[in-house]
Amino acid sequence: MKIGKDIVPTTAICTSDEDTIVVRGHDLCRDLIGKVSFSDYFYLLLTGQRPTPGTLAVLDATLVAIAEHGLVPSVQASRMTLAAAPDALQGAVAAGILGCGSVILGASETAGRLFVEVETRVQAGETLDAAALAVVRAWRTERRAIAGYGHPLHKRRDPRVDALFDVARAQGADLRYLAIAEAVERAIPQVLNRELKLNVSAAIPAVLLGIGFPMQALRGVPILARTAGLIAHLQEETVSPIGFALSNEAARRAGYTGELPDGVVLKPE
Repeated sequence: MKIGKDIVPTTAICTSDEDTIVVRGHDLCRDLIGKVSFSDYFYLLLTGQRPTPGTLAVLDATLVAIAEHGLVPSVQASRMTLAAAPDALQGAVAAGILGCGSVILGASETAGRLFVEVETRVQAGETLDAAALAVVRAWRTERRAIAGYGHPLHKRRDPRVDALFDVARAQGADLRYLAIAEAVERAIPQVLNRELKLNVSAAIPAVLLGIGFPMQALRGVPILARTAGLIAHLQEETVSPIGFALSNEAARRAGYTGELPDGVVLKPE
């Protein structure tokens, strides 16, 4: 049984023969190995184009900004997985990456989609602030998360925001999405009745969209960056293990609220 159209599968990314490996039109061994950085190569793989120095600087800055974030749930999941299966590094990395959703790591993609909606309205003739307010109101009405704003620690503004914006300005990136991100920041109090300042998850799409990075691949940047952070945590886990300690701490702190059998009284630990 066939599913979908009957076509010959093709790819524009890579091909090879006995003597040559071609990646995006370049000879891998002659033109790329030892001559480009990994982030340069990532951009080439993704878009088919070599990045300009400015584009590469902005991309590198976002990868550095988001690679490490402490003992967040994805890191804990990875470390506990490795503790339980020390022979499965790949499984431990996957355990962390599988948590990439609308709250963790996926927020950059969500914020990027919001920014593009605002830009579409601006291109149709609305003022920037009016467009931002209209989109935030619409998303709020639809109960969609306004991702990339607010932070449990950085109340004034996530310091990574200004650091990334400074790189974008210095490299001559298109700054329209920076302006959109800040317009959304101004609109939020009018809709939510409280201030929520920009965090890194909104700064990343603001600078990446300004270098022409594909919106559909925005989530890939935090995934790629966080993979490096996970591998670092897993290396530390092999020499200074805390995976079972994290698990034991969760078990110790989680109280039981269910029913007990008749006559059973649990003793406090």
